[in-house]
Amino acid sequence: MTNLTSFVRLAFIALLSIFLLACEGGKESDLIYDNPSDERYAKYGGSILGGDGGVNLLDLGNNKPQDGGAGVGVNSFLWRASLDTIAFMPLTSADPFGGVIITDWYSPDETKPERFKVNVFILGRDLRADGVRASVFKQQRDVTGSWIDAKVDPKTGTELEDAILTRARQLRIASSE
Repeated sequence: MTNLTSFVRLAFIALLSIFLLACEGGKESDLIYDNPSDERYAKYGGSILGGDGGVNLLDLGNNKPQDGGAGVGVNSFLWRASLDTIAFMPLTSADPFGGVIITDWYSPDETKPERFKVNVFILGRDLRADGVRASVFKQQRDVTGSWIDAKVDPKTGTELEDAILTRARQLRIASSE
């Protein structure tokens, strides 16, 4: 039986070697294929966005965008200003293409029995006063230690939006210098 398995293995290796040797070499073709995509690649580069395109994660600020929308789906000044403004809170989700930032619950040291959560929505690619919306949620501990929803002053969301807009204007001015 071992002679038979040895023979089968040897035959398999020999056939595989012959097959691989048959693939090697051959005559080169004289045909030249005209590929229209080569011309498009030479003109537009390798990006579907044209030019360099895409998001440059290693950009150290050498290329300053003029419209505030380089690489993200929303205004980049509002996006960065939003992240700067709520940087003290832990992030749950940040979607730069959809313009949504969701924080986790945060309890300031001075008010331990209450906690806050913020959702920021960037509504477009333009740096405008109505381009950002902030929703603030608040919970307080009851006597049993459970968190219950509490009313938030409507001015809190507006003040947060104003702080984001102020920071976005600062970033815009700094980028044009």
